[in-house]
Amino acid sequence: MSEPGYEPDARALARLLGIMRQLRDPVAGCAWDTAQTFATIAPYTIEEAYEVADAIEQQDFDGLRDELGDLLFQVVFHARMAEELGRFGFAAVADAISEKMIRRHPHIFGDTPDSERPSWEALKAAERTAKAGARPASVLDGVPSALPALARADKLQRRAARVGFDWPDADAVLPKIDEELAEVAEARVAAPERVEEEIGDLLFSVANLARKLNIDPEVALRKANSKFDRRFRRIESALAADDRRPEDATLAEMEALWVAGKRADGSKIEP
Repeated sequence: MSEPGYEPDARALARLLGIMRQLRDPVAGCAWDTAQTFATIAPYTIEEAYEVADAIEQQDFDGLRDELGDLLFQVVFHARMAEELGRFGFAAVADAISEKMIRRHPHIFGDTPDSERPSWEALKAAERTAKAGARPASVLDGVPSALPALARADKLQRRAARVGFDWPDADAVLPKIDEELAEVAEARVAAPERVEEEIGDLLFSVANLARKLNIDPEVALRKANSKFDRRFRRIESALAADDRRPEDATLAEMEALWVAGKRADGSKIEP
């Protein structure tokens, strides 16, 4: 408790926990908050995590402060619901992550020399084995199925690569992408019911290529989404200057405005 700022932090957290208790009060609380469950709140939790990532990407530190608060509120919300069920409370959540960090850093919080500390993956593997109990442990244990599909593909591939199930390099992945793309084209003609599966295989292979190039595919796609958003809004703005909307323009006109937007971004690659 001697760390600088501990007491103000404790007061701020106690205030937030008190607000959450009041919101969930079955008599005097908020009708919306009291009606929520883990399942109904989970989508908001995921959304808030992405809004934190967006604020970081935009380097918006005022926004980051607010978004971190929203994300913290989600943790408090889940902890409060668990406490109402007699499962655990916020203190147990905080203690659990504190104990995990201490356990995973024996060279910092224990007497293990830095040269002898077990690897991060070895520590996590031991935790997965302990959680598995009688069930056979898998190297894929702990990769949440609720992750965004692209992020989960990356994590599954990284786990498999740790035990040697991996392409040797990025050059070896490129032919696989060509193969999967050809299978998409073939399925469109010969087996339309397989198109979804083949596109999934193609995306999985692209995620593999990104990993081999040390690129986070989720971050790369998020940036591509932001770029598309920015450039399409430019098309809308340019058309609005002539009192027009996208639906009033031809594809060729919009394509020309798109290329102009790429040039404005400094892109040297023409469509």
